Parts: sequence; C-alpha cells; structure tokens
Amino acid sequence: MTNEAIIKFIETKNHAEKALNIHFKQRSTITGLFIQGNDYKELRSKNFWRIVTSTNFEQWKKTKDMNLARIFNGMEFTRLSEE
Repeated sequence: MTNEAIIKFIETKNHAEKALNIHFKQRSTITGLFIQGNDYKELRSKNFWRIVTSTNFEQWKKTKDMNLARIFNGMEFTRLSEE
C-alpha cells in the first residue's frame, strides 16, 4: 500500500486509536495499533509504520513503552481492516 492510502485510512477515519487488522503480501495478518511517536512524520514520509501488535497491547496501555512497537514497511501491506 502507498503511504497516502495508509494515512487516509488511519487519520481520516479516526482509526489512530483503534486496533486494526493489517494484511500482508508475504506473511500472516496481524492485529496492531499504529503508534504516533516523535518520529511519526519522518517514518510516515518513508512509508514505515510503528505498530504495537496485539500480544503487547496490555503492556503498551500501561507503559507507553516504544520498545514494544515494531516498525513495518507499508509496501508490504495489502490492506487494512477494522478488527
């Protein structure tokens, strides 16, 4: 997916605070939360996305620790959908 398509889905539909299903070309679908940290605009411009996966949701809600997130390449996404 292009970064414009991802931005449109996340920012215009108020999905920034919701967990989404992220479908990939070469791997299984994951459920994740897009994180808007200090480097969000820089990563977004390069089509990279910081995502906390469902296995770390509870710990993320408590600590907001950026080390719980992983960076994914948006070009590997095929689509985004609501959980």
